[in-house]
Amino acid sequence: MTKYRVVRWLAYTLEIVAVFVLQETPGLIPAVGGARPVAVVPAVLSIAMFEDENPAMVFGLLGGLLFDFGFGSMLGFHGLILAVVCRWVSHMVSDLFRTNFFTSLMLNASVCFLLAMLQWACFYVLPGYREAGYALTAHYLPIALYTAALTPVTYYFNRALATQVREKEG
Repeated sequence: MTKYRVVRWLAYTLEIVAVFVLQETPGLIPAVGGARPVAVVPAVLSIAMFEDENPAMVFGLLGGLLFDFGFGSMLGFHGLILAVVCRWVSHMVSDLFRTNFFTSLMLNASVCFLLAMLQWACFYVLPGYREAGYALTAHYLPIALYTAALTPVTYYFNRALATQVREKEG
């Protein structure tokens, strides 16, 4: 393991923690229609696009556990989902897709929608709450859209970080 890989992984870890702190600071990121974004999701997905499968899975797990802490859901729900999704994204980008902004945007939007549907199904539909459709349209879908809108910031930041460190790694 080279020192540049350690530097890159440390930078990614600090990025995830900083993004989590920023997203959980009240009033820092404005709420649009009552929805606040979950900025950790596009951050870990962007990291997964530039890393191998195993590191991507670890960063997905870290981001998912922080998501669980911030969302107040059962610990490990988002950690497990994001670990699997980040490993899959890393594998797909290395073997099938190109690493570009459009791919990042499509993957982030798809994963945000998938997470919203899973949260809605597990936390509203399965327990049998009334007005589950309202919760989907007024809460989960706006959060998914707002979260996906953060893709450009996280993609370009992580692309710059990965290319700068990899150039030095050489």
